[in-house]
Amino acid sequence: MATRTVIDTNVIVASLSSRSKHHWLIEFLIYQRIELYITEDILLEYEEVLKWKYSEATASNFLAALKEMPNVFSTQVYYRWNLIRDPDDNKFVDCYIAAGAEYLITHDKHFDVLAAVPFPKVNVVRIDEFMAALNIHQ
Repeated sequence: MATRTVIDTNVIVASLSSRSKHHWLIEFLIYQRIELYITEDILLEYEEVLKWKYSEATASNFLAALKEMPNVFSTQVYYRWNLIRDPDDNKFVDCYIAAGAEYLITHDKHFDVLAAVPFPKVNVVRIDEFMAALNIHQ
């Protein structure tokens, strides 16, 4: 069974290039070794940032690929927890909770406050911690 994840945009950006040391994450997604849970708001942020960091074509192709993958699941959020000060980050936490995900992967320090939140418990990890949790060695 694939690991249920929510991936922050900064990790997608850091993993997308085949020259990145974190590209293994995209490969895990492609080869269905992880499940990705997203919302419409998350897709919009992916698109916006990928257009800015790469190109409109890259953003469009990546989003089209995500929508076709059998291990990418659109999640409906019915309750907004607002656990983080940055409203742009809350969408990832809300998706994690709604999807019952196992990991929220991010490099954003805004998520560090979640370590002190007893409920709902959110397992926030950096990409290297996620690699270690999956027992991957490079």
